[in-house]
Amino acid sequence: MNILLWVLQVLAALLYGASGVMKVFMFDKVSEGVPSFGALPREAWRALGILELVCMVGLIVPAAFHWQPALTVVAATVLALESLVFIWVHVKYREIPPIILSGVLGLLMAFIAYGRMVLKPIF
Repeated sequence: MNILLWVLQVLAALLYGASGVMKVFMFDKVSEGVPSFGALPREAWRALGILELVCMVGLIVPAAFHWQPALTVVAATVLALESLVFIWVHVKYREIPPIILSGVLGLLMAFIAYGRMVLKPIF
């Protein structure tokens, strides 16, 4: 279980890192022709991108260095909650594939949080 959780944490960190970089540094390019990016102001997307970058670090560093490992659970929980925002945005614009992707990522983050609290705690 520990290996599975670590693999999921690393993959999620890579995915959310890329997503955060795009929202913070490449917003104009990635938002072209995507109506759902108009659902929130640009500053909100930037804030969500920064949140993703912070959580990316939180998924790995606290657990790897056994320094405040509860932050890994917090990071995964925050990303799970963030997925609810994305589901709402994509439902509003009736974008089915992104709804499914956001739901799957939210469940993955919830599983990581649960796994690190209950199944294979890092505390």
